[in-house]
Amino acid sequence: MEIKSILAKVDHTVLGQASTWSDIKALCDDGIKYGCASVCIPPSYVKQAKEYVGESLKICTVIGFPNGYNTTAVKCFETEEAVKNGADEIDMVINIGMLRDKRYDDVLNEIKEIRKSCNGKLLKVIIETCLLTEEEKVKMCEIVSASGADYIKTSTGFSTGGATPEDIKLFAQNVAPHLKIKAAGGISSIEDAENFIRLGADRLGTSRIVKIVKNEECGNIY
Repeated sequence: MEIKSILAKVDHTVLGQASTWSDIKALCDDGIKYGCASVCIPPSYVKQAKEYVGESLKICTVIGFPNGYNTTAVKCFETEEAVKNGADEIDMVINIGMLRDKRYDDVLNEIKEIRKSCNGKLLKVIIETCLLTEEEKVKMCEIVSASGADYIKTSTGFSTGGATPEDIKLFAQNVAPHLKIKAAGGISSIEDAENFIRLGADRLGTSRIVKIVKNEECGNIY
């Protein structure tokens, strides 16, 4: 698989609490240089980043991140604010407790409300697979498929685990044909990236792939 085609599926990501504008600016520069699908950044930097990159790069941000237990109204406000500030893509975290309580209609309705707040922008739904049972993962495939969202996403990268090949296989077997898959968290090599894409992932949430490519260009072993 050509590295260019892998990079085109990467949401180049910096979401650490201590991230500075210098970090975000460097991320954007790399995202443009290496032809990434987007950069995924904290909401507070969306406006500045969009003004910086213009139409050269998609700006993605996170909603209800990383725990997902904000009220629906708060998540919708966050989404509206992000879109107003220039976000092209929204990655939201579900209310995991709501799912565990089997309040499936409420989970679905929340995603639908956030979908409305996206005003036509791309919506990815993070279900935090490491905290779910197999039954809950399958149920979320059904719910996200029915929600109007564009992607189902494995992980925030801030919990107990990230994407696994098994979860991408499960998604591919259980989502509706129109729903795309994003693997995120723990993608640490080109081989990982290739494997997730082969299994059905259309996007990869990671900062590591660009770093590997940059190090290879410099002749370093990463």
